[in-house]
This record gives sequence, C-alpha cells and structure tokens, in this order.
Amino acid sequence: MIRIDAHQHFWKLSRNDYDWLTPDLSSIYRDFLPTDLAPHLSRSGIDRTVVVQAAASDAETAFLLDQAWQSPFIAGVVGWTDLESQDAVTTIEALGQDRRLLGLRPMLQDLADDEWLLRPSIEPALAAMKTAKLRLDALLKPRHLPTLLRFLRRHPDLDVVIDHGAKPSIATAAIDEWASHMREIARTTNAFCKLSGLATEAGAGWNEAMLKPYVDVLMNTFGPRRLMWGSDWPVLHLAYHATTALSPYASWHDTALRLVDQLSDDERDCVFGGTAARFYGIA
Repeated sequence: MIRIDAHQHFWKLSRNDYDWLTPDLSSIYRDFLPTDLAPHLSRSGIDRTVVVQAAASDAETAFLLDQAWQSPFIAGVVGWTDLESQDAVTTIEALGQDRRLLGLRPMLQDLADDEWLLRPSIEPALAAMKTAKLRLDALLKPRHLPTLLRFLRRHPDLDVVIDHGAKPSIATAAIDEWASHMREIARTTNAFCKLSGLATEAGAGWNEAMLKPYVDVLMNTFGPRRLMWGSDWPVLHLAYHATTALSPYASWHDTALRLVDQLSDDERDCVFGGTAARFYGIA
C-alpha cells in the first residue's frame, strides 16, 4: 500500500508573502524545501506527499505547483486563490487544467468573519471547484464547526477535508464541545478529516497520553476510511521537544502509528495512505 503524508508545507522566506511567519517563530523561520523533507520521508517510509499552501496568494499556488513538477514525491498541491474575487471562476478553471492541483484552501482560521463559508459571494467559486473536481481543505478552529456543518449540508457534492482535526485545544484539555461537533459532522456529512497538527495544539510539552483522547474521538467518529495522516511539517517543529533522538517528523509519525495500533493492517493502510489516495485521487 502506498504511504502518503497528506499534509506538509514548503516555503521560501524571500517570497515575502507569509504574513503569519515571523522571526519570533525561530524554529521554522527559514526556508523549507523538498530537499529538506526527502530524508524524513525516507526514514518513515513515506512514498508521496500532498503539499498545502501556507500563504494567501496566487503566487503561493504557482510556487507550490512548480515544486510539484520538480519533485516526484509530491503527489499534488492544495493551493489558494481568492474565492470572492470577480475573476475567481476564470482563475479556478485555469488552475483546474493542471493535474497537480488537487484542491484549494481558504485560510478560514485567519478571517474576521467566522461565517465566511456561508457568504453568497463565494458560491460561484465553489461551483467552479466542483466542476473542476477540486477539493476544499478546511483550515479552521473549534469555534467554526457549527458554521462548517451548515456549509457541508449546503454543499454535499463538494469534497471537503477538515485540517488538523479542527485544531482542538489540547493544551487546555478542552474536549467535550469539540468532540460533540466533530461527531455530528462525521455522522451527518461526507466530510473527511486529517490526523495532523495535534502535537502543535498540545504544545512543546506534548506526549502520547495527551493526544490519545483526541485521536480516539477522530477514529471513533470518522473511522479509518475517512481519516488521513499528515505530518504538518515543518510547522510541527514549533511543538518539538528534544527528549529523544528522533526528528520532529519521525517523532510524530511514530507516535501516530502507536495511537492507531488497535487497527487492523488494512485500516492502518487507509489512515497512512489509502484514504488520502482516494480523497485526493492519487494513483
């Protein structure tokens, strides 16, 4: 079975469009490119990756598509474009001609309007995405989940995956309300979910026991055939604590394997590759 990292990033600081990436984030304030990631993939037995946008610009999408065409291990790109732009439909139609573009990701967590997904102004762009068979990655936080549920019910024919398990507040051990929303979404919609980003939400002192209740919720609600593992490399460096000789990538990968060790081999194959291949259309 193919092994896929369903969520990783690249960036080059000189491009200067990463508004969130500032010098105080010292562990990730440098360039991260395919040559930096390749050794980690080899160590963890990962065959292909999905690279996801980290800047809200069309230049970011072009940059990542260029990286994908140059790096055979990149299966495809989740890019960005302004879904409210008057040119959104034309842009999406053009982007959809590139087979390496798998989807688009509005950075919902950074928008002032928590109900942005319900704006009529993005409906033409969403229709264009459906026609182009592009998926939507939902980057959001627990407060957005009621809106996401309404959105998913409104657009059952749009393929949507929730990034990072909707970023539960693991550091404060808040779980009940988040879990309730995630159960309802999993039960009543077709949404998928990424098993990624959880260590970052737990913070630098994270451990397996902290993550387990949240992983169990995701596994018991979405199940292995709607859940896909992602590294969130290199963002996961933010929560790295050097208590082992493992790299941040290997530490999260191996922890995730242990957290799902109750699964059958076939189910584990889904989480670590099969689900992402099916959702994103990766051969």
